[in-house]
Amino acid sequence: MASEQATNRNKKLSWNKKTWLLVLGIIFIATTLRSPLTAVGPIIADIKEGLTISNVWAGLITTIPLLAFAVVSPFVPKISQRVGFERTLLSALILLTIGILMRSAGSIFFLFFGTIIIGVAISFGNVLLPALIKLKFPLQVGLLTALYSVSMNLSASIAVGVSNPIAETTIGWKGALACWGILAILAIIVWLPQLRNHVKAINSNEPSQRTKPMWKYPLTWAITFTMGLQSLLFYTTATWIPGLLETQGMSPSKAGWMFSILQIAQLPMTFLTPILAGKKADQRPLVALLSLFYFAGFAGIFMNWTELTLLWMLMIGFAGGASFSLSMMLFSLRSRNAQEAAELSGTAQSIGYLLAAIGPVLYGFIHDSFHSWHAANSLYLIVTVLLFVFAFISAKDRFVTKEQ
Repeated sequence: MASEQATNRNKKLSWNKKTWLLVLGIIFIATTLRSPLTAVGPIIADIKEGLTISNVWAGLITTIPLLAFAVVSPFVPKISQRVGFERTLLSALILLTIGILMRSAGSIFFLFFGTIIIGVAISFGNVLLPALIKLKFPLQVGLLTALYSVSMNLSASIAVGVSNPIAETTIGWKGALACWGILAILAIIVWLPQLRNHVKAINSNEPSQRTKPMWKYPLTWAITFTMGLQSLLFYTTATWIPGLLETQGMSPSKAGWMFSILQIAQLPMTFLTPILAGKKADQRPLVALLSLFYFAGFAGIFMNWTELTLLWMLMIGFAGGASFSLSMMLFSLRSRNAQEAAELSGTAQSIGYLLAAIGPVLYGFIHDSFHSWHAANSLYLIVTVLLFVFAFISAKDRFVTKEQ
């Protein structure tokens, strides 16, 4: 009996070690999903000067990954089904490292080819991490999604802050782009032990209830538009808010700080929202709250109440953090098993990021057509209302594959 108890204690200790190592691996992978992208913005002028490229080509550096997300995401679940989550994610990390190094090689060809590879690699992490959490931590989806979301957004914010200072050192903009390969290599090292736990995507204990492809379910589209519209709001504000604030009389430095505050404000809600969402079967009260914050923040910008800009940035940041992490949660909450979560994630992120890529262009088109920031800012309010509608539908307690 004593021997059996000792064996059980060892098993429990061994399981705890494996679990913590898996959690650490998820966190490290999450840190690589946005930092290679957000590191570009602060040094885009250095890249343009170093390679003598136009603004149009420079804009493609940030647009290409979003297009890659849209193209690649639908194929990720099928690949992971054949290869397994662990091996697929390891391959993606290796591909990401190659892409980062190629992008920093110092030529126009490698800049854009490396950027394409980075977009492809990150697509795998985007789609598979929510599904992996569903598979490995079915009772702690909220907590793990919170850790994953915060890790991703925190590393993205750090990349924005340190990219330019790094570029001003002797290693220049090439080194500032290449250094994020170190983070990818660390993620590979931390993830390697998971290859011993090779698991296919399907959870055999919870067979799929589907009778048709994932994209044919109405709830899939509600979740897709929820994902896409919240991404559209983020990428549009990231592109245009600093410039808008400058036209309202702010210095470039202060306008940049305002957007930094918006990003920092996302972090607490990014962590708290998945935990709160995981405790409730119905997330519609959360949707109503985040929509209220969004609408108040964008209404303040629309009305040109610049004396309260700090408040508007905080509100938009709170809403952005909540909407992003809730979107990630929906992939798990509205699916029956990990394979369904991966397919739902792939569908939603494919179309969602394509929609997000349209946002900054559409905002600029409205501004140029009406020669008015006021007209362009109406886009924020319209999208906020649409986001509320689709997120409210998505937040009701049910599964995509059985909506009645």
